[in-house]
Amino acid sequence: MTRTALILEFLALFVALPLGYRFSPVRVPALPLLWVVAAYAWVQLLRDPRFDRAHLWNFAPLPGRLGAILAVFAVVALLLWLGVRSFAPELEWSLVRQHPGFWAVVMVAYPVLSVYPQGLLYRAFFFERYAGLFPGKWATIVASAAAFAFLHIIFRNSLAVALTFGGGVLFAMRYAETGSLAASSFEHALYGCWLFTLGLGQYFYHGTIATVATAMRR
Repeated sequence: MTRTALILEFLALFVALPLGYRFSPVRVPALPLLWVVAAYAWVQLLRDPRFDRAHLWNFAPLPGRLGAILAVFAVVALLLWLGVRSFAPELEWSLVRQHPGFWAVVMVAYPVLSVYPQGLLYRAFFFERYAGLFPGKWATIVASAAAFAFLHIIFRNSLAVALTFGGGVLFAMRYAETGSLAASSFEHALYGCWLFTLGLGQYFYHGTIATVATAMRR
């Protein structure tokens, strides 16, 4: 694939598609679209003879990084909780308190339905496909995080973009360090599940959770 074609593909997937979704007058479910794009990335990776398919999961590095992952998570989770408690106490544990059954569903479904396809697209595919467009590992990490954050403009709030840029740097660093989508996805799932548990989930969906949760209570 030529450099020009790579740049055009990059712009289409990581700029035009989120912008189109953000400003579309038609509300399309986000998860099916994410899976379609992730499936395209998966096919391209499998067609690339240079790509090590072990990177699509590669559980082996996770146990050795688990202590570091949990230590960083503990600090960030505490800071996020203090922030919510101080500035938005009405949100604290709101999903757990109001819709405990649906919260439990999110804790199980979110890592599978949302985290893994995002990791496939923004870590494994991004690093394999576009690393040559950037002048080194750190530039690729930052670009991956920026693309990941830019995706979250679809939620129409700056908090989602800001939080996912920070998380995107962390998850891309983990993938670059380990070559393990398992390690990166585990870390991503920790933070995502914590945001929903803490009460910040409303910044990361279009109202679907409230609708489904209400239906489950009937």
